[in-house]
Amino acid sequence: MPGLLRGVARTAVVAGTATAVSNRVSRRQSGRWAQQEAEQQAAAPPPAAAPPAAAAPLADDMTAKIEQLKQLSTLKEQGVLTEEEFAEQKRRLLG
Repeated sequence: MPGLLRGVARTAVVAGTATAVSNRVSRRQSGRWAQQEAEQQAAAPPPAAAPPAAAAPLADDMTAKIEQLKQLSTLKEQGVLTEEEFAEQKRRLLG
């Protein structure tokens, strides 16, 4: 039974990491598209006051990472993940 739980936990961690990576790639790509649009519209005058657009995706990304770290920590405390597995997943998430 512990082996089954460990396998399920690993799958959940991998899926969560894949989701985080996918979201990050999507945000990066939309940023590139926005930059290309801005370059095409360079002839138009800039708006009077533009809010910083980079703050929201950065905050969303950090919030997602914090949630995933909490999930990893919970799995480690429950004994589903070993210390080494926890360290590896944390390294993948943050690095």
